[in-house]
Amino acid sequence: MTHTMLRRQQLADAAIRTLARSGMRGLTHRAVDQTAEVPTGSCSYHFRTRQELLQAAVERLAELDIAEIDERPALTGPAGIDQIAEATAGLIEHWTTGGRERMLARYELALEAPRRPEISAPLHAAGSRHRAIAENMLAAAGSPAPAAHANAFVALLDGILFNQLTAAAPHRLTREQLRRTLLDLLHTYAAP
Repeated sequence: MTHTMLRRQQLADAAIRTLARSGMRGLTHRAVDQTAEVPTGSCSYHFRTRQELLQAAVERLAELDIAEIDERPALTGPAGIDQIAEATAGLIEHWTTGGRERMLARYELALEAPRRPEISAPLHAAGSRHRAIAENMLAAAGSPAPAAHANAFVALLDGILFNQLTAAAPHRLTREQLRRTLLDLLHTYAAP
């Protein structure tokens, strides 16, 4: 990877952290420079417009999400329902702890997307990749209609993620509760 590519990646990562901490209003080139601890003007040099910066953040979010999904073979290859539920629970747990900033940035962008079509397109492309993975996973779990079930499954996972990120501690699910909930859901989809 070239120095320019590394710097752009560093700035996209800093944009994600800035979105998570300060929201859409706090996302400026200068704020990203400060978060990345690079000289003032670095972000605007690599991303001339805010739109370019937002697109880079969306693309980086999708890249990191897919890499983390790919690290869990039960989500991308043949696996039983128990393995899929365990891997999905682990991914949700990771995304709401170690990956928390990324998920907060993702929701910031998702809430802004209806008002900004230029953000909407790359977010929808990333969502389509997630739905394709869900469709394959549901087919492996025995769903008779994986394409039809994938949209609902992803929507339910988004709701679970949102709850895990925003609910008061007593209302968050433990990993075991996540696993059991996902297991029940997968069994429902796999039922003939």
